[in-house]
Amino acid sequence: MFRTNPLKAKLARGEPTLGAWSTWTHAASIELMAMAGYDAIIIDHEHGLGGLAETQSCLQALSAHPTAGLVRIPSADPIYIKRILDIGVEGIMVPGVEDAETARAMVAACRYPPHGTRGSAYGIARASNYGLAAERYRDTSAAELLIIAQIESVAGVLAVDEIAAVDGIDMLFVGPFDLSGSLGKLGRFDDREVRDTIAKAEAAIRDRDDVWFGALPSLDRSAADMVAEGVQFVANRSDGTLMRDAAVADVGDFRTALKGMAPR
Repeated sequence: MFRTNPLKAKLARGEPTLGAWSTWTHAASIELMAMAGYDAIIIDHEHGLGGLAETQSCLQALSAHPTAGLVRIPSADPIYIKRILDIGVEGIMVPGVEDAETARAMVAACRYPPHGTRGSAYGIARASNYGLAAERYRDTSAAELLIIAQIESVAGVLAVDEIAAVDGIDMLFVGPFDLSGSLGKLGRFDDREVRDTIAKAEAAIRDRDDVWFGALPSLDRSAADMVAEGVQFVANRSDGTLMRDAAVADVGDFRTALKGMAPR
């Protein structure tokens, strides 16, 4: 369903926003997260399970809620971007962006000619309400789409200024795990070099007024801590981690309660 992008509208108003990830790409779990009040769900095509059909079902579930449907795609492949956009996503996230050339290619793949290279199926695609809003979608979709470049390597940190300067890039999103991996210290967030590099990436984005600042919580900070430090979009939990942690806690509570009970 083509509509005003609810996440982009909140960001434009200066509201702090909270997202969640979906690696399961299941419409019921995504619908539940939307009902819980998340501002956006990022359907993960880099590490997740789903394909286009499942993703479209998820977007249909989200259309009844003021929760934006985003997709993290595996790379800046223009064919992949075209297919994802045609099913009606409200934002794309590209992992591991390290230079302005990649950022420009991302934006071009999201724009119809003469402003880009996106193939034209707006007369029939779900994104344009199956053609019922064809011309409106053609003329205004670029303004509604949120384009996010993930900064996940030392090279990406060094190129923050040139990536952010690309017209059409709306947000830079720091990925701390792969960033630590690019230093050869994957997940070692107690390491001084890792901490300093994450801080450098965040500072480089925080000081800009031409892109929004997104991040995963890291370095023992909560989502609220991240907002207090200038992050405008925090994406923390996922359908998988929410279910895992709730299940482990439920089983643990049960086993603990049994230990305190006298045998009958």
